[in-house]
Amino acid sequence: MEHVEPFVDIHCHLIPDIDDGARSWEESLAMARMAAADGTGTIVVTPHQLGAYGHNTGDVVRARTRQLQQFLDDHDVPLRVLPGGDVRIEAEMIAKLRTGEVMSLADRRKHVLLELPHEMYFPLEPVLDDLASLGMVGILSHPERNQGILESREILGPLVDRGCLMQITAGSLMGTFGPHCQQLSEWMLEQGLTHFVATDAHSSKSRRPLMGRAFERVAELVDWSAAVQFCCHNPAAVAAGRDVAAGRATPKTKSRWGGWRAWRQAG
Repeated sequence: MEHVEPFVDIHCHLIPDIDDGARSWEESLAMARMAAADGTGTIVVTPHQLGAYGHNTGDVVRARTRQLQQFLDDHDVPLRVLPGGDVRIEAEMIAKLRTGEVMSLADRRKHVLLELPHEMYFPLEPVLDDLASLGMVGILSHPERNQGILESREILGPLVDRGCLMQITAGSLMGTFGPHCQQLSEWMLEQGLTHFVATDAHSSKSRRPLMGRAFERVAELVDWSAAVQFCCHNPAAVAAGRDVAAGRATPKTKSRWGGWRAWRQAG
């Protein structure tokens, strides 16, 4: 792979023994070393919040993230970690985002990683409106793995037009979650319905924190600049609390069109 600026991963279960991700400090260390060796410079750690993980409050996540950063520094791992959450959409989510009990990504109070139940889809427009009232933007995590969206992919276009940002999983592009998820993730890229690629890593053995191969796949399907946008620039903006251009990209693929067009604002 040609040289590229560091990847930024906005969805990774790296904090040990807090959810269904890393089970131990040794596992976190192995994952962090793997990510750094693959070219990742920053990870927004995103333990599950709400649902079965109501005990993962904002204060707990912030403290554990600081502890993890110190641990990685002590072991000379060149990786920056920032606090965040993989937030199950529930009635109390907005109130808890307002108080900081539920985490925005990088704790910037700008972007919120939204998790639907895997087995179903329900309308997100009211959630997006509630987030907007807080000055926040929703990023839908792994839409290509949601059963409702797999059955009705036409849901995605209007959501993106409404301002929802989309994060597909690196492993989906590589077939890790099966052919249907892979096909939908590729279709999303080709239709201009993608804003981020992230690992959603849970361990060093399966669902690993690797971005490089997915970067190359995006470059093959669309082009190099799109891969940089989704794996580096857009997630770096989230980590810094900056705006990410919403809306669709003009649907182009490298093989058919030879290039990537600039984002156009939805509206």
